[in-house]
Amino acid sequence: MKEQPQSRRGMLSVISSVYDPLGFLAPVTLPAKVMLQELCRRHCGWDDDIPVEIGRQWKRWLEDLKGLTAFQVERCIKPKDFGQPIKAQLHNFSDASQDGFGTVTYLRIENSEGVHVSFLLGKARVTPLKPVTIPRLELAAAVLAVRVDRMLRAELELPLDQSTFWTDSTAVLKYIKNEDKRFHIFVANRVITIRDATQVSQWRYVNTNDNPADFASRGMKVGDLLNGGGWIGPEVSPWPRKGLACRHHRGRNCR
Repeated sequence: MKEQPQSRRGMLSVISSVYDPLGFLAPVTLPAKVMLQELCRRHCGWDDDIPVEIGRQWKRWLEDLKGLTAFQVERCIKPKDFGQPIKAQLHNFSDASQDGFGTVTYLRIENSEGVHVSFLLGKARVTPLKPVTIPRLELAAAVLAVRVDRMLRAELELPLDQSTFWTDSTAVLKYIKNEDKRFHIFVANRVITIRDATQVSQWRYVNTNDNPADFASRGMKVGDLLNGGGWIGPEVSPWPRKGLACRHHRGRNCR
């Protein structure tokens, strides 16, 4: 990695040099993007020296980034000895926080003997400079998941079953399932996008602790990524479940 000056321009150059089209490293680069956004919020010039506290965070991130030299991932989405899949399905997770929002998609294939899950695509975006409530950010993350799912279904040369979408936001599930209330334009437009591309039955609740998209919205360190971390290969072999206990239905099965 080339040495760059500690300025807004130098930080952008380093962040942009991380080549990651499929989003394997999306949670790792998110904290750096948050720092860059903070400089924009403070109206720092492109070549001005960055504030001391952000400079310390930036140095720690650069040092952490060196660990990526040990990062490896299996790119084959179907093991050689897996045989002919009898079922293939996309599982899309979305999440949002005050710092960012994002989505991650996995391919779940099944044969007569077992299940294999592969990471397909991840995306992480920083939240807008203009303050937005968490429920609205969660809804924006859900829209991003829908768009990624639509793109992957068009590109993958596989016969796919109906996709499943997971969110840990009960507000998003209520928005999507609503039939009688009218929402403000921001919410209404995004709900229309979701309802036009998916069915209500495709949306399910997942506990925050089990949601891999949490890394896309909050970021993660390289060490956690190298140690498994739940981003590249989470424990998703039981999915989809016939019934999922969730808080918004007070412990009853969510169909």
